[in-house]
Amino acid sequence: MNDKLKDRVNALVRLGEEIRSDADLENMIARAASANPWFTEEYCRMAINAVTDKMLSREKLEQWLSRYEISDDESAVRTVGIIMAGNLPLVGFHDFLCVYVAGYNVKVKLSGKDDVFFKYIYQKLMSIDPSLAAKSEIIERLDGFDAVIATGSNNSNRYFEYYFRNHPSILRKNRNSIAVLSGNETDEELYGLTDDIFMYFGFGCRNVSKLYVPEGYDITRLFPYFEKYKWMHSHTKYMNNYDYNRTLLLMNRTEHLANEVIMIQENPAISSPVSVLYYEFYENADSLRDIVKLNLDNIQCVVASSSVGFLSDLTDIVKIGHTQQPELWDYADNVDTLQFLISLKS
Repeated sequence: MNDKLKDRVNALVRLGEEIRSDADLENMIARAASANPWFTEEYCRMAINAVTDKMLSREKLEQWLSRYEISDDESAVRTVGIIMAGNLPLVGFHDFLCVYVAGYNVKVKLSGKDDVFFKYIYQKLMSIDPSLAAKSEIIERLDGFDAVIATGSNNSNRYFEYYFRNHPSILRKNRNSIAVLSGNETDEELYGLTDDIFMYFGFGCRNVSKLYVPEGYDITRLFPYFEKYKWMHSHTKYMNNYDYNRTLLLMNRTEHLANEVIMIQENPAISSPVSVLYYEFYENADSLRDIVKLNLDNIQCVVASSSVGFLSDLTDIVKIGHTQQPELWDYADNVDTLQFLISLKS
């Protein structure tokens, strides 16, 4: 690790320490929750803790960066534009972190849904590393860049593909995660599965939107575990989605099961609406492998217990209950962001 990279790592570690000890952090959390009702104070704390514990730990940073050769050739410095999503608090921070450790200039276009926390962290890092002021800016319109990392909906992705067609890019669109159950899951695993489904109201690409269960599986056995999230019944925006989707299912006479916070519907699709969880029976390992292989481009994570190992050659398997705990090296869409950035220098 060269000296300049060591300095950046030291700055990031100090950033984590200052965030953890910041007396104003609770006020910042309240501001973020007030600006976006989907960002509850609990979820904001979880997102902040994920950043400080997983991304700003010296041990994690050094473990991650040991896999790469990062030079500090000033003649090879690039300007990278980042268009951040806003579905979860600080969801775009990892992209910024990658550009920062690569030593590049960066232009960040924030989502209006998530502009409180990033600005807070950005200002703190700039006070720790004053050189960041000359190498970065938060912008409204992206121009003057060499490469781009953009995350958005399927519709916005079509715009990205056209607009950034002549630039090196990582372009991300909608993805969802699936869980494969064997029927032998423990109580602990099924409680963890509820976190994979409900956390952040299901808005994350790592949230499970679809279950694959063996033929004969009693799907109603999951409802007692879902009680953990019955508090969402008092969340107005979530329940507006629940009421709307329940009305559609009832009007269309679509078979489904429901409790006070979620509807479970047998459906072959991967992506389900907010407040709805799809499920599908699988006959055997071979038939399920075919389904997963066909849909890999739309799947962010495959969640399963160790007893379901017949998919491991297709994709990495995430342990049940751990979808919202990605490590620095768990890249979105399995595209190595940092290696992409390093390759720009060649």
